[in-house]
Amino acid sequence: MKLLILTQKIDKADPVLGFMHGWLLEFAKNFEKITAICLEFGTHSLPENVQVFSLGKERGESRLKYIWNFYKYISRERKNYDKKIVFWYNHTCGNLLTRVAMFFADIVCHTSPFAYTAGTKKSQQMPAGIDMNVFKPEEKINRNPKNIMYVGRIAPLKKVDVLVEAAKILDREGIDFVLDIYGTAAAKDNHYFEELKKTSVTLQDKGKLFFRGAVPNTQTPLIFNAHLVSVNLTPKGNYDKTVLEGMACGTLPLVSSSAFNDIIPAEFRFKEYDIRDLVEKIKFIFSLSETAVAKYGSNCRRAVEQNHNLVLLATNLTTLFNNQ
Repeated sequence: MKLLILTQKIDKADPVLGFMHGWLLEFAKNFEKITAICLEFGTHSLPENVQVFSLGKERGESRLKYIWNFYKYISRERKNYDKKIVFWYNHTCGNLLTRVAMFFADIVCHTSPFAYTAGTKKSQQMPAGIDMNVFKPEEKINRNPKNIMYVGRIAPLKKVDVLVEAAKILDREGIDFVLDIYGTAAAKDNHYFEELKKTSVTLQDKGKLFFRGAVPNTQTPLIFNAHLVSVNLTPKGNYDKTVLEGMACGTLPLVSSSAFNDIIPAEFRFKEYDIRDLVEKIKFIFSLSETAVAKYGSNCRRAVEQNHNLVLLATNLTTLFNNQ
């Protein structure tokens, strides 16, 4: 079986899209040949049966050149991939173009049960593809029992302001903690990011809140292992991979998206946009004994291993292609 993958970026150091490099490594074990076409190509180390072609963003190519390169590669490499089409789309919102893509696809894959592409005859819910050999507990790293983290884009949709407000309440109530926020904002969200910084100056001055900036995907396992709690505030339906990556490291999750209801117990879910509920859930986790923390952490990793590990994704994807 020969596979063609169209993706945005292949760069193992990328803080958001670095996971695709790991996917290619695992998929290469299941497919005879993989041809990958991406908009941008960066740091990589891939086996011989994976060939990557970039449309040229890293070279500063024009959009017109992107289109030219795309059709050139599709035509030139047509003998190096099979013609079954799998469309992977996990957003909760879609449009006419999404529906057109779904129409032409043989299979439509998603991970969130609330995805726009869920619920059709072509739909197939898939594992999120977490590399359990990369995201794992590290005993040599001292996990601080009062450390809270957020990792992801700094954007209104991500509701980082809710976490910052919760941190202010924890501070006023005399709770000992450190909140590390990892990520950067897109240009359109710079105002939101600047407001977060302004409203949290007191916490920053006290050494209770730090904006750490973006980190390569390869470094996030170390960061998860250094924190007790990882908070995700995206709204209902969203299925951020970072939640599962943290769980694989034994970091306890706090989420508001009901898409995780089948894998994360109620004690680690808070009401969407509810600052007070988030505060109480953090205080609950801080009150846990070391034994309870270890048990919950082990259960979290097991849940990801059973439902969302990368090997399972590669196996399921191979089965999909073979059965079409």
